[in-house]
Amino acid sequence: MKTKIIVIVGPTAVGKTALAIEVAKRFGGEVVSGDSQQVYRRLDIGTAKASLEEQAAVPHHLIDVREVTESYSAFDFVSEAKKAIEDIQSRGKLAIIAGGTGLYIQSLLEGYHLGGETPHEEILAYRASLEPYSDEELVHLVEQAGLEIPQFNRRRAIRALEIAHFGQDLENQETLYEPLIICLDDERSQLYERINRRVDLMFEAGLLDEAKWLFDHYPDVQAAKGIGYKELFPYFRGEQTLEEANESLKQATRRFAKRQLTWFRNRMQVTFYQIGEPDVQDRILSQIEEFLDD
Repeated sequence: MKTKIIVIVGPTAVGKTALAIEVAKRFGGEVVSGDSQQVYRRLDIGTAKASLEEQAAVPHHLIDVREVTESYSAFDFVSEAKKAIEDIQSRGKLAIIAGGTGLYIQSLLEGYHLGGETPHEEILAYRASLEPYSDEELVHLVEQAGLEIPQFNRRRAIRALEIAHFGQDLENQETLYEPLIICLDDERSQLYERINRRVDLMFEAGLLDEAKWLFDHYPDVQAAKGIGYKELFPYFRGEQTLEEANESLKQATRRFAKRQLTWFRNRMQVTFYQIGEPDVQDRILSQIEEFLDD
């Protein structure tokens, strides 16, 4: 019997953490972070981690599990998320995955993980190269590769082609979970306003000091390439004003949010909720209750 889990995804700054905590309180759950940057210790502000108070109110997993000098991959996430979910379930609790790193969450839910030496950028580039193909063209590619896909759909076709293309670096596994995937969204101008406001609040909370520490000590590590830090490095090098760096960060975050939504819309089977609509949280909680009771 597959494990029922709740998955809350969406663009940055849309309110995933707050909803995950509310769901955890309502249904006796614990939160597993699905964010590629929140794993790093000392990077708190730029990664928008749940506050210490929020983490005290509801247990959180996969936060602060790596030093900034260490790497972290989808393979690591899937392995550690599985262990966290198993631990949560063993204590009779509900696992709630919350985050915006689509590659990680999709890899966990769809029954395969990424391993080997293939850089994730190559996998993403290959997926992107398949997106423009029509269903008929994908069928042809699948047939050419000698693959069989029961009940053809785009997601399965692309997944099968990835596994065939990358060989042992993509291990196909039976999915362990029955997820309810909720994707939060907002009217575009409102979302961008939320993002801009979040960036300003991050600066007020000390983002500049956090980024400067990373720049001074570990400017070339994987963690330093995340949005929220690398956009400030030109300022530290004297190449931009602080105002220009602030705007650069806002622009990069808005573009990232757009890419996140595209991922969740095209590559995962999600239920969208507009956070600006009346009674949206009540409707989400009602859907979760029905899902868990079914």
